[in-house]
Amino acid sequence: MLNKKSVDDLQAKGKKVLVRCDFNVPLKNGEITDETRIVAALPTIQKLIGDGAKVILCSHLGKVKNGPNEGESLAPVAKRLSEKLGREVVFVSDYNVTGEAATKAVEAMNEGDVVLLQNTRFRGKEETKNGEEFSRELAALADDYVCDAFGSSHRAHASVEGVTKFITEKGGTNAVGYLMQKEIDFLGNAVENPVRPFVAILGGAKVADKLNVISNLLEKCDTLIIGGGMAFTFLKAQGLSVGNSLVDDTKLDYCKEMMEKAEKLGKKLLLPVDTVIAAAFPNPIDGPVEVKVVASNEIPNDMEGLDIGPKTAELYAEAVKTAKTVVWNGPMGVFENPTLAAGTIAVAKALAETEATTIIGGGDSAAAVNQLGFGDKMSHISTGGGASLEFLEGKELPGVAAADNR
Repeated sequence: MLNKKSVDDLQAKGKKVLVRCDFNVPLKNGEITDETRIVAALPTIQKLIGDGAKVILCSHLGKVKNGPNEGESLAPVAKRLSEKLGREVVFVSDYNVTGEAATKAVEAMNEGDVVLLQNTRFRGKEETKNGEEFSRELAALADDYVCDAFGSSHRAHASVEGVTKFITEKGGTNAVGYLMQKEIDFLGNAVENPVRPFVAILGGAKVADKLNVISNLLEKCDTLIIGGGMAFTFLKAQGLSVGNSLVDDTKLDYCKEMMEKAEKLGKKLLLPVDTVIAAAFPNPIDGPVEVKVVASNEIPNDMEGLDIGPKTAELYAEAVKTAKTVVWNGPMGVFENPTLAAGTIAVAKALAETEATTIIGGGDSAAAVNQLGFGDKMSHISTGGGASLEFLEGKELPGVAAADNR
């Protein structure tokens, strides 16, 4: 997956290039509240404009559960993109996405022009048989294809993977954009070729979400740190009482296996030594909550753990200090609550202060790092939560695999 043709390998002048972006931005009353994903797509788009390509952009937005609707239209993205690029982005509002309106808009393009198609999910389920026809129609609009939507690259959808088959059939090139290239370089090298010591930090609520990640990373890293709600299943598997803390009893044997695996491979597996506990989960999530800190083997039966304690934070920060590569996926506690964010802040601070290559695996960890103001101190923050998790599992991502090899 590390040797794909990139946007730099295209002879794009005069060509129609379809670019799959990730414009799945948050909207409130039709206004974009966070433009990070739009900004992330600009380098690839600007490169193609500069090369004299006719740039056709496509993306999904939202889940589109109740059929096409103006609330999930990409119209606000076209407006913001026009401002960012300093040129008009022609928006094709047709809910069919690739219909006559799209064909006409593309036919009217000159070199350096940009067209944005309507939300790809308006076409219905992209991953079903309907996807074949949609893939063919998308490919009919373009000569070459660029995938720059890492956040969708783990899905074998028409606009991500399906279209590449038909681009190849017509003699075109399938490449990755700058954003995808960066993700492949950072995540791929971290997992396959890390500078050691390599420390992996996994948090979040459930062990079930990260079963294969834990197993795969144990084989690759030198130290594996476990925090967040998933730590309590490991602690219970050690025979400790964890009170009312979140536990997945069906995964206790798995956690025992992973601890044995770590020992067999000579890897360090670090678990919390102290825990911040409360009588109940805060409601609302950011509301006031009364807490105290206890050793991880002293959680009372009527209390639950909601963050790692200060000694654990220190232990984890120490492990990060000596690392040369750090991958972090999942917060250490209920970071949305100011009282329960201390563990996540401590880990983020340790990563911000280290000289190591630091890679944040998207999703909640990316949100936490950005919200806490440490975003600019990280080497790389992944734009895809699910995709980065699957990458860390060692899975092949359809959107990456479908790009042509160099």
